[in-house]
Amino acid sequence: MRPWRRQGPARAAPTIDTMRPSERHAAILEIVDEHRHVSVDFLAQRFGASRETIRRDLTRLARDGRLRKYHGGATGAGALTEDAFSTRIHEFAREKRAVGRRAAALFGAGDSLFIDTGTTTLAFAQELAGTSGMTIITNSVSITQRLARGPGRNRVFLIGGEYRAEASENLGPLAVAQVAQFNAHHAVITVGAIGLNGLQDYALEEAEIARAMIARATRVTVVADASKLGRCALFPVCGLERIACLVVSAAPEGPLATKLAELGVEVIVAEAAPPSGSADRSQAASTGTSTGASAGKSRKLANRIDCDE
Repeated sequence: MRPWRRQGPARAAPTIDTMRPSERHAAILEIVDEHRHVSVDFLAQRFGASRETIRRDLTRLARDGRLRKYHGGATGAGALTEDAFSTRIHEFAREKRAVGRRAAALFGAGDSLFIDTGTTTLAFAQELAGTSGMTIITNSVSITQRLARGPGRNRVFLIGGEYRAEASENLGPLAVAQVAQFNAHHAVITVGAIGLNGLQDYALEEAEIARAMIARATRVTVVADASKLGRCALFPVCGLERIACLVVSAAPEGPLATKLAELGVEVIVAEAAPPSGSADRSQAASTGTSTGASAGKSRKLANRIDCDE
C-alpha cells in the first residue's frame, strides 16, 4: 500500500500569458489550422489573455511567415484558396450586412451597375432591392432573383455562361464575352484579397469576370469585410488606382491605408451593429464614416459612360 501524501493545490490550466512563447505560438497555430480564420477577440477569450497580447503574437507569427494577419484576426499562411460559398456566407455575416447597407445608399435611380458574385455583393443586393429605376448587370443567379423579386422596379440582365451551382453563378468565356456587350456607370465588386498590389481573387474565372466588369465601368466600388484587407490571392483583378470607393467593415491600417489615401480612394467604414443582447443594442443601425480625398461625399454619381474600348 502506497503511503498517503498530502495533495497540494490543483495546478491552474496554463494560459497564453504563462506559456512559453514557443508553446503559445504553437497553440495559436493549431487553432488557426482548425478554424481557418480566427479573430483576435476569439483568441483572447479562448486563452484568457488581453487583445494586445494576442496581437503581438499574431504579428510575430505573421513576420515569421507562419500565418497571415489581417485587421482583427488571422488566417493560415498557405491560405491561397477560399472556403465554399455556403461556408463563407455565414462568416462575418453582420459585417457583410452592414457593408451592403452602407454601399446600397450610394446608388439610386438612373444608375447602371455591374455586380459580381460574392457573399458581400449578395448582402449588397439584398439592401439594394428596395430601390427603383436602376439597370443591373450580374453573373449571379441569386443576385438576379433578389433584385428581380424585390419591391423595387429595376431592369436586370443576367450574364450567361457555364452555370456553377456552388455559388449560383455563370462563368467562363461566354460570360466574359457577354459582359463586353454592356457599359455601366458603376462596377460593384467583391474580392478575396485587398493588398498593396491591388485586388486579387482565389478563382481564375471569377477574377476574369471582375476584370471584364471593371473594364466596362466608369467607376469601381469595392465592398468587403475587413478580413480581406492585407491578404493576397493567386489571381490579380486590378490595381488600387482603379478603385474609386472602398466600403469596408473596419478601416485599413498601415501601408495599405497610406497607399489608399495617396491614390485618393474614398474609404467608407460601415460598422456592424452589436450582436443581439449586447449592451449597445440601441445602436442597431450601422454607421458609415468616409475618409480619403473625397471624404464627405456620401454619394457621387457618375453620369457619364465611357464607351472607349
